[in-house]
Amino acid sequence: MGFADLRDLPYPWDTLGDVRATAAAHPGGMVDLSVGTPVDPTPQVVQDALRTAADAPGYPTTHGTPALRETVVDWFARRRGVPGLDPAGVLPTVGSKELVGLLPSLLRLGPGDVVVHPAVAYPTYDVGARLAGATALPSDDVATWAGRADVRLVWVNSPSNPTGAVADVEHLRAVVAAAREIGAVVVSDECYAELAWDAPWAGADGVSTVPSLLDPRVTDGSLDGLLVAYSASKQSNIAGYRAAFVAGDSRLVADLVATRKHLGMIMPAPVQEALRAALRDDAHVDAQRERYRRRRAALLPALRQAGFVVDHSEAGLYLWTGRPDGAAGGTTSRDLARWFATRGILVGPGEFYGVAGGSHVRVALTAADDAVTDAVARLTSP
Repeated sequence: MGFADLRDLPYPWDTLGDVRATAAAHPGGMVDLSVGTPVDPTPQVVQDALRTAADAPGYPTTHGTPALRETVVDWFARRRGVPGLDPAGVLPTVGSKELVGLLPSLLRLGPGDVVVHPAVAYPTYDVGARLAGATALPSDDVATWAGRADVRLVWVNSPSNPTGAVADVEHLRAVVAAAREIGAVVVSDECYAELAWDAPWAGADGVSTVPSLLDPRVTDGSLDGLLVAYSASKQSNIAGYRAAFVAGDSRLVADLVATRKHLGMIMPAPVQEALRAALRDDAHVDAQRERYRRRRAALLPALRQAGFVVDHSEAGLYLWTGRPDGAAGGTTSRDLARWFATRGILVGPGEFYGVAGGSHVRVALTAADDAVTDAVARLTSP
């Protein structure tokens, strides 16, 4: 499959028309807990930085300004337990989705190459493999691909979208060791790492202790073959800015920079300054995490009262929800999505995230407080 063939691959959210219509027809209106787009205001410190940098007549640099790359290095040390990154190993990207979708192609993968991704996963990992002409292999078990010379890229997603599961240091070490034996690149999508809820991934102060792929406990002091993708969209409410970055192996980053220069894949200069401001200010991130914590604390017991189980979901922006084994009624993800829709609540069917997600739905925490209160009332009413 190439670019032209993607026209024939349905975009998952475009297939929800009937479910969306049912939810929208509810007398109280629709509560959208599906896509997970931020709804809270963009922090003033970020808006101010964007305005200050608005006079930008010249071309920005593909590699990002030295100031932005140093800020990312400082952020990794302060918030992610990763000291001493090389600023040359940092690259801003136009949101994280473009990196996920294009990385196999940018790494020059093609037919005969295999891209491993989680069994329940953000669909763009699969799309990126298809786009490059490579083969996607959904698997959570390192043993299924260890030793295979055709595996060229391994995706990790921790905390997971959609399940909220967290990979511990031991699992990350196992992935890195197996990948290095066969010369594969490992990329960890860590976009939800600041949003941890349950022990041991949230400290007493609420700050995340989710381990990074670049953590020295994982890398044994070498970043060779390792990259982390990160986005400020959710933690800073700047999805509309398309502000993200990739960091790690400076050799791999240099290769990506060289290719992206030819393609003009550049984060706008004002957005680079806005991202820099977002990463330097921890207070707004902590405040946003508390908003999501309150919404989660309301939705979680309501789902259980309505007869659902919530699996994983110890971190991230979603509750991964299904019926208990043996429960009566429809149990496919579409059936469950329709159940929510009859109550005016739109959720994401788990089938969007692979065959292994077919008995769950993804319930987002990204709705305003009054909308969450409304959803809770609908879930708990007789």
